[in-house]
Amino acid sequence: MQAPDETDGLYPPVEPYETASLERDGHALHYELSGNADGPTALFLHGGPGSGTSPRVRQFFDPAHYRIVLLDQRGAGQSRPNVSSDYDGAMNNNTTPHLVGDIEALRERLGISRWQLILGGSWGSTLTLAYAEAYPQRVAQLILRGVFTFLPDEVDYLFQSGQSANHYPEAWSAYTDYIKNTSKDWARESQNLIAAYRQRLLDADQRMEAAAAFATYELSISHVHENRARIESVLQAPERLVPFAALEVHYMLHQGFLRRGQLLDEVGVLKDHRIHVVHGRNDSVCLPRAAWRLVEALRAEGAADNVTLEFVEAAGHSDSEPPIAAALRRATDRLAREAKGISPV
Repeated sequence: MQAPDETDGLYPPVEPYETASLERDGHALHYELSGNADGPTALFLHGGPGSGTSPRVRQFFDPAHYRIVLLDQRGAGQSRPNVSSDYDGAMNNNTTPHLVGDIEALRERLGISRWQLILGGSWGSTLTLAYAEAYPQRVAQLILRGVFTFLPDEVDYLFQSGQSANHYPEAWSAYTDYIKNTSKDWARESQNLIAAYRQRLLDADQRMEAAAAFATYELSISHVHENRARIESVLQAPERLVPFAALEVHYMLHQGFLRRGQLLDEVGVLKDHRIHVVHGRNDSVCLPRAAWRLVEALRAEGAADNVTLEFVEAAGHSDSEPPIAAALRRATDRLAREAKGISPV
């Protein structure tokens, strides 16, 4: 294996050796391959679901070992249509079952019998679980960061109940004030803030302002120490900003296009899979108890020996936080060694 950079714990930057597009019912899905073309295949699933991928996430994986696959989900990143340029087109056929089908179609395109590893963070953890439960024989190992299972308390904590104001009162106030200050019926809209944001995002004249208010709120609570540079970079790029807000609102309003409790109810099909969970102890976007509930559900199904949970101390939600990033890189290395039959260290 190559040696990671000691300054941030990640592998050195690597460029893709192939980029391509997968055509799926009105969407052109951008994907790329990097690392070892003959190695076991590792797929990265981004969050949001509108965040898109970035070159940095390749560095979670040893490029001498893995064939690294990055996929921009429908409406986001370099996939087309992007929500910022074709709102209706990007939202069409954009559901969790569609995204699960995209991952399976990509596996078939690549000609592999199964993914050796899927790493998904935040919404990406949701999608990883949904795919693995639908196609358990098509993936061997999972790494889940910032678990989100779409139980009602997870959604309400983040977007409706105001509990995030216990730690981020100014961010919550700004999030709600935008709706209050633009509302003709605050008494009604205050009961369903996500729906209120959707109404403004549907209006081309309000879209950018609403997206900025929504994204600023979530990004402000994603780091233990506010990352103002990241917030500004998203706000200044419509092709990132609009998908970030619009797709998240779309999926939150539809409970992730999942039956209530579906991911926990069906977790038994993964009891023989190797699963490692990384979750920031101070994550204020995806609650640590969501990770605990998932792991406990897996253990109840008999997965105690092959499921591990790592709470990362003094770390929040974002995989750009050095402790989270380093934990993910260590996890991909560990699972690579385990797959080779080498005792982990």
